[in-house]
Amino acid sequence: MAASAAPQAVVLGLLLLAGLAAAQRGTTPAAAAPAPDPGCNGIQLTYNFQGRTKIRPFVSDRNKQPYAFRANATVLNSGTRPLKSWAILVEFAHGEILVGVDGAVLTGGGELPYNTTEDAGNATSFSGYPQTDLLTPIATAGDLSQIQASVGIVGTLFAGPDPFDPLPTKLSLDNPDYACPAARNVTAGTLSTCCVLTPEAEANATVIDANATDPTKNFLPRGTGDLVITYDVLQAYPSSYLALVTLENNAKLGRLDNWRLSWEWRRGEFIYSMKGAHTSEVDTSGCIYGAQGQYYQSLDFSQVLNCDRKPVILDLPLSRYNDTQIGKIDNCCRNGTILPKSMDEKQSKSAFQMQVFKMPPDLNRTKLFPPANFKIAGASSLNPDYTCGQPVPVSPTAFPDPSGLDSTTLAMATWQVVCNITRTKGAKPKCCVTFSAYYNDSVIPCNTCACGCPANRRGPTCSTTAQSMLLPPEALLVPFDNRTQKAMAWAELKHYNVPRPMPCGDFCGVSINWHVSTDYNKGWSARVTLFNWEDVDMANWFAAIVMDKAYDGFEKAYSFNATAVGKDTIFMQGLEGLNYLVKQTNMSGSDYLVPGKQQSVLSFTKKLTPGINVVAGDGFPTKVFFNGEECAMPQRIPMSSGFRTRLSSAFALGLVLAASALLLLQQ
Repeated sequence: MAASAAPQAVVLGLLLLAGLAAAQRGTTPAAAAPAPDPGCNGIQLTYNFQGRTKIRPFVSDRNKQPYAFRANATVLNSGTRPLKSWAILVEFAHGEILVGVDGAVLTGGGELPYNTTEDAGNATSFSGYPQTDLLTPIATAGDLSQIQASVGIVGTLFAGPDPFDPLPTKLSLDNPDYACPAARNVTAGTLSTCCVLTPEAEANATVIDANATDPTKNFLPRGTGDLVITYDVLQAYPSSYLALVTLENNAKLGRLDNWRLSWEWRRGEFIYSMKGAHTSEVDTSGCIYGAQGQYYQSLDFSQVLNCDRKPVILDLPLSRYNDTQIGKIDNCCRNGTILPKSMDEKQSKSAFQMQVFKMPPDLNRTKLFPPANFKIAGASSLNPDYTCGQPVPVSPTAFPDPSGLDSTTLAMATWQVVCNITRTKGAKPKCCVTFSAYYNDSVIPCNTCACGCPANRRGPTCSTTAQSMLLPPEALLVPFDNRTQKAMAWAELKHYNVPRPMPCGDFCGVSINWHVSTDYNKGWSARVTLFNWEDVDMANWFAAIVMDKAYDGFEKAYSFNATAVGKDTIFMQGLEGLNYLVKQTNMSGSDYLVPGKQQSVLSFTKKLTPGINVVAGDGFPTKVFFNGEECAMPQRIPMSSGFRTRLSSAFALGLVLAASALLLLQQ
């Protein structure tokens, strides 16, 4: 018994000691538990530099040595709001040239290889493709495949040797609703930042935005731009779909002539048929010898329209509108002309349909992806340049019932591409203006190299900086290369200086002459003449003039259809049946080509513009537009006793003050 009691005593003692220790712990304050690390509760962006390899040519300057590099960028939605149509901005700093991008496309639709310094400017934007939207961890139980996207990047950079890691200088989300702090180095080769909603976006977030789980019922608002391309899927089948593509012009003055639309198929698709437009080439070799031919072995590819990865689409002529095989589509068949709504709203749209075949793994009627990298351009040199974004999913388009019933039919899926007019840095105008007046017998021609001078121009040497020479009125109908004799004779007659070498031409496809015709007590008039020096006719032309001082006095145009549209602007176009500005020809029997021309007289009253001084310059426009392009303006205006250089009011005031100060000093 004694032997068995000893262990029991030991156990009891241990229990007493444990109880005493517990009691002592209860009398002392407990240490504060460490706060949990919140990490990133927004959109986490990470750039991981995966390595580089020295490539030729080998150069002596170690900081300019080219290297092939690989990197990976990830976008992780750790917040409570879905990220729609995500895009990230990466500011490269080592002359990176991108040759491969996987999991995304360049937002501006740039071609690979892509020079991030010359083409992108300050930052390069990547848009998600095919995964455009990232859902929330709450809605997906943290499924990484639905809340995270990865972008693989392969390219060339120029930097010093290892162990230096050439990382970007900035990483951010291309979304104004989010604020991204400066990215920090997680490791030597990794940058990371956490973007969070701005207070304004947080306040404006709706209940649906914050808790959306169904990607088919929550869309970004439709965008606006100079030109909007809508891609509607009307019918869907497991291996194909029917799409309607609509181009809508929203630019106030922009237009397109003989538009050319292109895009890039990213998932092996090909065009089986098309109505309302046609491809520039009918070519099926890419399918027959490619993966499409292997999969669709029983398909008759002689009936397929186009298998190019980057097809070029053209509008049909008006004569094919009633063609039951390729026409009969609303807003089609206008020979590629899209006008601004201010001119003709009915002709501000263009549309076509096409049957598209898909490839694995997209053989499901709900697996629908639009093409990427849209590009749009016009055939005329006067058409503006456009930069298009990537397709963005928007709410399905509602089509009215064709039979007139009070109902609508929704598209199965809709994407929108927003394109905006861009002007490259240093770009020259495409048209120019000349001035003349009844009280001065010389014409002020377009500026020297007004639309740019060719770098390798053949013929006699000319000066690109000398001021253009004054001309007799009849010289406006003569091509520049044939004006030399008239300009020289006029200079000798008027005792004008002749620069050596002679000034170069203006090299503009269209010139517009503004001639002040009359000036009397109650009103005045001007004549505007359009000259087409191009080799193509210009249908449905339009022009706009800005009259800072005389706008309120505008009455009417006699041979044009002209309207005062506000902001000191008068909009003009040809009368119905007379809106065709023909190309230059030699039908007159002359030894040189004569431009096509149209003209009209415009009348103005002085009743609403008291104090207007037509002769002093108030009768000349300050800006002129033709087919949406702003034209180069003369730097001089005709005066009754010579010519005056046009000065801004601030500069003129400065000259007056300087002259006054000089006079006071002399006194």
